[in-house]
Amino acid sequence: MDPKAQVRQSYNRIAAAYLSSRRCDSPDVALLDDLVVRLPPRARVLDAGCGAGVPIAQQLATRANVVGVDFAEVQLGLARRHVPTGLWVCADLVALPFAEASFDAVCSYYAVIHIPREQHAGVLDGFARVLRSGGLALLCLGAADLPAWTEEYHDAPMYWSHYDVATGLSLVEAAGFELVWHRRVAEGSGGHLFVLAQRRG
Repeated sequence: MDPKAQVRQSYNRIAAAYLSSRRCDSPDVALLDDLVVRLPPRARVLDAGCGAGVPIAQQLATRANVVGVDFAEVQLGLARRHVPTGLWVCADLVALPFAEASFDAVCSYYAVIHIPREQHAGVLDGFARVLRSGGLALLCLGAADLPAWTEEYHDAPMYWSHYDVATGLSLVEAAGFELVWHRRVAEGSGGHLFVLAQRRG
């Protein structure tokens, strides 16, 4: 199956199970605070790959105007219920349907890692395109070299693809960002790379 179709189908199928597994007090969610305190008043923030809106969009919505985008329709339906103040858009991160410089920040947790890594540079370019000059991006990327991998996740087949830390950081910089910090957050036997970056220009 095409990776995009597989990821969409599986995230729709596991929507309830995935939601129940998300925690508001986990180390990855704690990183969100460093983005939130840097936001300007009435900031417009894009949650790219928003899923069910919990906990990321839910927390962002206390301080900002949130726009969530995801291509899994069941997940978006849950997000509308959990964060009724948000604007929810069904779309692909590879082709964001937003104008240039229309957001103050982009936040993307556990989404880019499900896109074939050959497309990651384009996704990051898209994030930079929709950000205003000086806008911030809090991104979750892979922390190991993984060209493509599929395994069961919440009893559904899931696809992952990502680069090692050095390559991921290089892609972020090449997309027009200055690195603010990057941290590896452990999960199980592996982990993920989290990056806070600021759009140049």
